[in-house]
This record gives sequence, structure tokens and C-alpha cells, in this order.
Amino acid sequence: MPKQHIFVVHEHHATRLHWDFRLEVEGVLKSWAVPKEPPLEAGVKRLAIEVQNHSLEYADFEGTIPEGQYGAGTVKIWDKGTYVPEKISEKEILVELCGKKMMGKYVLLKTHFKGAKNSWLLFKRK
Repeated sequence: MPKQHIFVVHEHHATRLHWDFRLEVEGVLKSWAVPKEPPLEAGVKRLAIEVQNHSLEYADFEGTIPEGQYGAGTVKIWDKGTYVPEKISEKEILVELCGKKMMGKYVLLKTHFKGAKNSWLLFKRK
């Protein structure tokens, strides 16, 4: 059986409300900022902007990041669980999530939108 890894989605009330989608990959939480609520149904696509990796300990963080610090604002766990990786490459990530809200097969695809070198699409597979 393939190894399970953790994933977490933080609801982040910063300058703008967004969700931080994080996958445990090679000992860190690979992270994307998702401007709209992550998709729970197949067919819904969300922009996901790749941001800096976080330490695994950050998966349990809930609280307030003080003003003046990177990411200032309130952070709470929106969903958390485990995932089984199907494929992880520089341009495509296929995983099966087992969370309380996000369950099933999900895809992150690297895009080539003009001027957005860190943009991906996040969606649930049928």
C-alpha cells in the first residue's frame, strides 16, 4: 500500500481572505494560496498560486499572525487529513485526499498564464 502523507487547508483571513492548500512532500508542506474556497465537487476549477514551503509543524497551526509579519491575520484549519500521491512532478500533481471536506482524487496542474509563473489549477477529478 502506498505511503499516506498529511494535507491541510488553512482558511487565512489576511489582507484578502484565501485558503492555503498544503501537501506534505519530501519533509515539508508544499503550499499554494487559493483565492476562492477549494473545490469540493468535480468540474470546479480554482486558481492556486504556489507560495513558500512551510515546516510540517505548521500543519497544526491555528491562531493570529501579528501585524507586520508575513501573512498577518487569522488562520484556522478548514480541512485536514491524509493523502496518497499518485504522481508528483514539476507540472502535475495527482493525489487522493481523505479529509473531512476534501475527499477523492484531486489534481494540481501547472499553468502558463501570462505573467504568472507560479500559477496552478486545482480541481477534483470525476
